[in-house]
Amino acid sequence: MEELVRTNDVVLISYIEALLKESGIEALVVDQNMSVVEGSLGVLPRRILVPGDVIDRARSILESAGVGQELEKPKRGR
Repeated sequence: MEELVRTNDVVLISYIEALLKESGIEALVVDQNMSVVEGSLGVLPRRILVPGDVIDRARSILESAGVGQELEKPKRGR
């Protein structure tokens, strides 16, 4: 799994999940339960992960939907 987006915006997370699901890409949102640790302040970002073999397609989908600025920078070697 590779990190696609890191954000505190729960509405954006829902939107991205819907975009990816509509395109047949399974996404995993992690760090959602960290709000218990942080006291529900919303300061710790959630991460959206996708399988490595579809990361480029997922990036393209988000760019086409106008949320490309939210993408995590690709790791070196990509």
